[in-house]
Amino acid sequence: MKNTNNVVLQTVVKIMIPFIQVYGIFIIMNGHLSPGGGFAGGTILGSSLILYSLAYGVKKGIERFPRNHAKVLESAGGIVFISIGLLTMLRGGNFLSNNLFPGLGETGKLLSGGIIFPITLAIGIKVASTIVTLFYHLLEEKKI
Repeated sequence: MKNTNNVVLQTVVKIMIPFIQVYGIFIIMNGHLSPGGGFAGGTILGSSLILYSLAYGVKKGIERFPRNHAKVLESAGGIVFISIGLLTMLRGGNFLSNNLFPGLGETGKLLSGGIIFPITLAIGIKVASTIVTLFYHLLEEKKI
């Protein structure tokens, strides 16, 4: 992919990326209380990393978020998701039944959803890293 060396684009992206990433984290963390969740927030986070690669060039994007980190986070998100589901089964419930933290907090608070928050966090991490990994693979195959 061609690096444009566009100073205006790079400056705007550099300013916007922290806000995009904070918004993505907010969407992940509040997904069980409001519209959003792990998939939407993970997509926003992954898109911010792709935006960086498009503005600064893929080589710098890979330096910023290496492929191995993306692969590790992708696997970790899936492992955490499955582990939570298996833990709920060990506690006598169905896969991903909300029985790990009975009686947690007040309704509307961050931890009031029991396992929903850790699940959406795992999904967000997996989706963000998967989107970046797919982007890198498409670049390898020169389909972008």
